[in-house]
Amino acid sequence: MSPPDAVPGPETRPPRHRAHTRARLLASAERVIVERGYAQTTIEDLCTAAGYTRGAFYSNFRSKDDLVLALFDSHSADRLDQLERLLEGPGAASAEGVARALLEVNPLERNWILLFLEFRIHAARDPRLAAELDEHDRALRDSLAELLQRCCPAVARGVAPVGGVAATLLAVREGILARTAGEGPGAPEALDAAVATLSAILPALGIVLTPAAPEPES
Repeated sequence: MSPPDAVPGPETRPPRHRAHTRARLLASAERVIVERGYAQTTIEDLCTAAGYTRGAFYSNFRSKDDLVLALFDSHSADRLDQLERLLEGPGAASAEGVARALLEVNPLERNWILLFLEFRIHAARDPRLAAELDEHDRALRDSLAELLQRCCPAVARGVAPVGGVAATLLAVREGILARTAGEGPGAPEALDAAVATLSAILPALGIVLTPAAPEPES
């Protein structure tokens, strides 16, 4: 990977201003890089979209790779929040509902999926970046495991350690994303088959909530 053509200098702006700059860069990058793709987006494109200089960019991110990893962290946090709302919502979460929440992709997310797959292939050719992406994957696995333990106490009595369950669910999700990203005729069939299989497995893992027994009538 070629080194950046600008070197970040010491950050002299107040922390609040710097946080605002970083958030604005991320928000603009989410619009630009998700739509165009990783390879077709330059740092100059990202700076122009946010209205900042390259110096401002390098004061917040080491590289375009560093920014994309930050975007992935933010997007993963949003997905975990959605899953948490499902698991902690009123009533019991059905096996199919949880399976679809884990695997199904909103059409608006398609470009996100393409970016994720493109970036993973890019990282596979760069050992340093591959190690950073692996750290992202481990953090996401740990966050999902913690969520499952908190929302589904029965997961501790399931057939596998919660960390392994989280890693497996994420791997299944990534595989389904790769199979369905192209939106070909086989995509719905692959998704439905995966949802049906996962729905049958989730209760054994202790992930699906069990409805509370109705109180006896007085």
